[in-house]
Amino acid sequence: MHLSAKILMTQSSSYTASFTLDKAHYSECYSQSSTLSHDKKTYFKANVLTVFGLIILLATPVNPYAAWFVIALGLLETVSVYYHKPWWVIRQMLSKASNSEVKLTIDEQGILTESFHINNRILWVDVTQVTETELGFLVYFSLGKTAMGKDIASKSYISKSCLPDDASTFIRQRTVSYTHLRAHETVLDL
Repeated sequence: MHLSAKILMTQSSSYTASFTLDKAHYSECYSQSSTLSHDKKTYFKANVLTVFGLIILLATPVNPYAAWFVIALGLLETVSVYYHKPWWVIRQMLSKASNSEVKLTIDEQGILTESFHINNRILWVDVTQVTETELGFLVYFSLGKTAMGKDIASKSYISKSCLPDDASTFIRQRTVSYTHLRAHETVLDL
């Protein structure tokens, strides 16, 4: 992963780093944030399509081309699940943001990512959970509410490889303080 050496501590509670959205970064993001497991449940839809296609082919007078089409869909689904990570990384590498430098700022307000193609701020008040992984942090946050009042949830990944130790400590402390504050708000709402 190509990381710039531009890591600055601009204030006691503001940290700036930069990194490049390259193949190594995307691979790390996927491996640290994916919840896809290769078990029977993951391949269920592919297996159903394949078996259904075989039933159409062997037990019905339907045109065999339709059966082979359903079988092919099942096999395509199997391949797409099995090769999910390479497929996801290739799609990211084909995006216009690929290989661009991103400036990451972590401060009292939240987490700001800036590049030529995207500017995004996650406010600490919108963060619902931070999970520390082996190589980084998964930040779960709310994008607002739907018309039905449900939270629109999202997640973002921050690699530790571009963060100084102080910034990682700051993220852990902010997570604890906002979780504690949110617990008090919940008690007050009761």
